[in-house]
Amino acid sequence: MGNSQTAFVGLSNDAAVNQIQDIISHNCVVIFSKTTCPYCKMAKKLFEGLNVNYTAVELDINTNGRQFQDALEQMTGGRTVPRVFINGTCVGGATDTQKLHEEGRLLPLINQCQMKANY
Repeated sequence: MGNSQTAFVGLSNDAAVNQIQDIISHNCVVIFSKTTCPYCKMAKKLFEGLNVNYTAVELDINTNGRQFQDALEQMTGGRTVPRVFINGTCVGGATDTQKLHEEGRLLPLINQCQMKANY
């Protein structure tokens, strides 16, 4: 499965999009993040406070982080992190996610995904 050259030449944009789509299709909550970003920490803390499992893809330590960030911009229209996906759909960044929670719409999205995953 591994091709060591990808670390040096980087992924093509299509390959990055395919990997992102694979990650978000197999996980209810995915946060594309950077380890030093305060907004990323805010998003993770929100999910941790709700006791919701999430998958974090840390772009600043991922070999293909730059390609992923380029692909995320193409897919979502935004380049900033975090990029939060729930049930395969980008809900935006940390403040967008926080707003969904304050409006009572975040947990229903997560529950919908978890119910689908259990079937």
